[in-house]
Amino acid sequence: MSISREKIEVLKSILKELHRGASVEELKHKIRDALKEISPFEIPLIEQELIKEGIPVSEILKLCDLHVELLRDLLRPGELKDVPKGHPLDLLSRENEHVIRLAETLNVYVEALSRARPEEAVNHLRSISDIVAGLRRLRLHYRKIQMLIFPYLERRGVTAVPRVLWGKEDQAIIKLRELSILIERGLSSPGEYVKSIVEKAKEISKEISDLVFREESILFPSVWALFSEGEWAAIHETARNIGYLMPVEVEWTPKAKPILPYEVSDIITPEQLERLPQEFKSAALATLAPDTYKVESEGDIEFDTGFLSKNEVEAIFRHMPIEITYADANNRVTFFSESVFRKGFVRTRTLIGRRFEYCHPPRLENFVKSVVNDLKSGKDDHREYWTRLGDRIIRVMVLAVRDKNGNYLGTLEMVEDLTEVVNNPEEIKKRIIIL
Repeated sequence: MSISREKIEVLKSILKELHRGASVEELKHKIRDALKEISPFEIPLIEQELIKEGIPVSEILKLCDLHVELLRDLLRPGELKDVPKGHPLDLLSRENEHVIRLAETLNVYVEALSRARPEEAVNHLRSISDIVAGLRRLRLHYRKIQMLIFPYLERRGVTAVPRVLWGKEDQAIIKLRELSILIERGLSSPGEYVKSIVEKAKEISKEISDLVFREESILFPSVWALFSEGEWAAIHETARNIGYLMPVEVEWTPKAKPILPYEVSDIITPEQLERLPQEFKSAALATLAPDTYKVESEGDIEFDTGFLSKNEVEAIFRHMPIEITYADANNRVTFFSESVFRKGFVRTRTLIGRRFEYCHPPRLENFVKSVVNDLKSGKDDHREYWTRLGDRIIRVMVLAVRDKNGNYLGTLEMVEDLTEVVNNPEEIKKRIIIL
């Protein structure tokens, strides 16, 4: 795609203004008519032309903020102007602005790298390495989309959109990982890897920008039209625990009680359908089949993290590759589990009600008491020990169990057979799969 000389000169004049200290907002209004002739999607291409003309990278990077401002105006539909500050959707959009800046900065540096003399290449590669490290934190943004937004769409029967977007997000993360490896090699041997790094980085920058476009112009307007305040309240609660790519400066306080996906029984109404972007509507309607599965059964125990029957709880403990013993705040054993995997120490039902320290040999009794006292007092959160049981190598973790307010509830002893890991570390490393 060729760029006209006039557009290049417009951005050159903007660069001069920025160099003189003008703000992006001031410039955006001052030369609005001139900017109408430039699509935000052309700016990276114009930046490449400016690099060819020898303008320093540090100067060209000043255009990134202008690019983000123009994209915000272009991508964010009118209905999203009402999203409150600090709302999860507002924060996700702010993350996208941060990501676009990084993607464009990456583009600028790789263009400079492609034209750099051999002695300049390593410095450019170090800068690119820092940018890619920042972009790899993008997983945090995608994790919130995948784990918090998609379940509510799937509950409404919208499955195609989440699967397609997740697939594209996953590819972006994999390619960033591959680029990191190339850069690491390139720092040792620039001449051999520069071409591959430039190609891969440009590909990634384009794909990430495309994902931002899809979120801002299709996904976000759709979920804003579909989700209730209660759903956003639940999303907000969990998103804060996952974390954001930048500081949260304004706290949004929802008025509604949090609603989790399994509690949603709404279908997409004709009014909501009318407000959906056409691209979303076409994909959603092709597979629309609301999920009415009832997750809670009669007699289930309700936990903070879900529902299980007594039978399921016992079966889950049996199928864990660990065995646990739990003593309450009075140091009395109230529960233990057995594993269908390798056995640790012998435990029987006759332990129930026994003093925790009496479950160990007398020579260890004072030691066990001391450990438990340190856990109770808060001096330690846990202790880790390794021992042998016949030919088996056992790891023992002793942990303080506390409620959400930090109050001590009891002591958990966790026993795990790690013989294979200790004896065959190289074999274990061969089995590692990068997900």
